[in-house]
Amino acid sequence: MLKKKIIPVFLASVLTVSGTTGFVTEAFSENVYAAEEVHTERLADFADLLDDGQKEELEAKLDQVSEDYGCDVVVVTEETLDGAVPQDYADDFFDYNDYGMGEDKSGILFLITMSERKRCISTHGEAIQIFTDAGQEYMTDNFVSYLSDGEYYEGFMKFADLCEEFIIQAQSGEPYDVENLPEETIPFYMIFLISLVVGFVIALIVTGVMRSRMKTVHMKPDAADYMKDGSLHINRSRDIFLYHQVTRTAKPKEESSGGGGSSTHTSSSGETHGGSSGSF
Repeated sequence: MLKKKIIPVFLASVLTVSGTTGFVTEAFSENVYAAEEVHTERLADFADLLDDGQKEELEAKLDQVSEDYGCDVVVVTEETLDGAVPQDYADDFFDYNDYGMGEDKSGILFLITMSERKRCISTHGEAIQIFTDAGQEYMTDNFVSYLSDGEYYEGFMKFADLCEEFIIQAQSGEPYDVENLPEETIPFYMIFLISLVVGFVIALIVTGVMRSRMKTVHMKPDAADYMKDGSLHINRSRDIFLYHQVTRTAKPKEESSGGGGSSTHTSSSGETHGGSSGSF
């Protein structure tokens, strides 16, 4: 079973010198995380947000995606981080619990903390390129609303499904990014509303045509139509210039596309990670 452990830095140093294994020290921090059994759990629900059945189904999904595609997909829930920075915590949890598959330790970890209402993604290895910055934003836009509504199981399952979709896309050689994000699916209620609006507009056009055909008298569009032919004689005319008005519009500047890709940072253990964070 996955457990968090806290040991003083000086004790970790002694253990390191003496050759004791099983614990890993975190630089510049008093807290150290360790896994008693590596890769036994890809779901660490410390905040106890899911019931037993939901935990079993979610962990089965995480295991399936991870093992099918060689990329660890991990979900971690915490009640509080006790002041720790979510991104640092997520990176360290990934590193010190030895997550990641393959030579480059490819994996993605999603963390939420209940007291702070924060959420965070940490990526490592090949997963940094699979889950680009734009891709992570797309993903969170599609599952964070579940978390905000307290539907944690649904949100985590959506996260796992999206991870699988993104990994499959990356295997084609073109990961989801700024220029090729998945097409948004239109919800059924939106389709219903659009149908109503279109039907209403068509009805207005049809009834408007029918009403126009029922009129036998029409308003003249020009004042000259109301004048008797030959009743107006103009002996002299001239044009007088009164004023002019100049309107200037600034030429819009071209905006850079941002280039896409993944931004990276270094964790306390010296590992390179991608990731993003926010609230829910």
